[in-house]
Amino acid sequence: MRNICFFNTLKSWGGGEKFYLENAVGLKEKGYNTLVACDDHSVLSQKIFSHDLVKLSVNNVKNLSFLNPFHLYKVCLLLKENDIDTLIFSTSQDLKLGGIAAKLARVNKIIYRRGLAHPIRGSFLNKFLLKHVITHIFANSEETKRTIRENLRSQIPENKITVLYNGIKTSKVDTETQLEEIKRNNSKEIILGNAGRLSKQKGQILLLDLASVLFQKKIPFKLYIAGTGELQNELEREIKKRNLQETVILMGFVKNIDAFMNSIDIFLLSSIWEGFGYVLVEAMMHSKPIVAFKITSNPEIVIHEKTGFLVDYPNMDDFVYQTLRLIENSQLRKEMGAHGLSRVKEKFKLEDSISRLERYLSQ
Repeated sequence: MRNICFFNTLKSWGGGEKFYLENAVGLKEKGYNTLVACDDHSVLSQKIFSHDLVKLSVNNVKNLSFLNPFHLYKVCLLLKENDIDTLIFSTSQDLKLGGIAAKLARVNKIIYRRGLAHPIRGSFLNKFLLKHVITHIFANSEETKRTIRENLRSQIPENKITVLYNGIKTSKVDTETQLEEIKRNNSKEIILGNAGRLSKQKGQILLLDLASVLFQKKIPFKLYIAGTGELQNELEREIKKRNLQETVILMGFVKNIDAFMNSIDIFLLSSIWEGFGYVLVEAMMHSKPIVAFKITSNPEIVIHEKTGFLVDYPNMDDFVYQTLRLIENSQLRKEMGAHGLSRVKEKFKLEDSISRLERYLSQ
């Protein structure tokens, strides 16, 4: 294992891209030659320069780019020229283009990192790639591991998949930092927070149901929702329709997530599925109690009634009830927050996560 390439051609930024950047930096600090293959116009490309990582340009990749012989040859040549012996990728388009190019370039380890807790389609192409091209598979949660094999049991034996949880930097917390946009009108006001892409999957529309109940009960609160996405216009209309403009605030993209987490009292996750709820770990790292649905990988992160509350989906009555329990009991918030921080340090430290990946790649 000499030259490790993290291959990610998405232009957007998310949990997968964050994983690649942090692990590429971490393995480089351990003495490995790590490279990042990405689109020149991606957020990942912008971030890697400040970390002195070697970038390989792979631009304009689409889902069918693997059918273009010129594109395939170009990526194959890039891998050969840089003597890549380990290639790691996540997305469907990278699985096809990067996987086939790596096979042609005789890359020793062709690794598929699965981050979505959704079944893989059992198409002929997927079956071929996973059985004859991919040499290793790892998942970001036990739930993701389960869904990988749902349609492909004969192609993927269970022992071929390893679970490697994402990690988070536990040394970077600045407990004094406050986000200027978040203001308390009075000392009794509770600040609720949610962060993530504004989408159907993340379910922020359900949080407006909760906010409506709290508003009717005359609970002094604010709900801050950080993120951007396709659901923004719908959320704006619903907030106005329910007269929640003063209590529900859409913050847009929040650059300083640490400051955001420090500024809230309770973190709410309304997602209807998660491959790995990284944002839950971020909230727990900042000693925040959680209310979330008991779906997919959430129970692997949150311990019910210890670091937060897990509610059966889509039981919003119980979601409201558990949120009210935390609103009304500051001691409970403090105790659950402390347990959450302890769990992060025990199970989700970035340094430990990088070491586990190193051991995995060294097999």
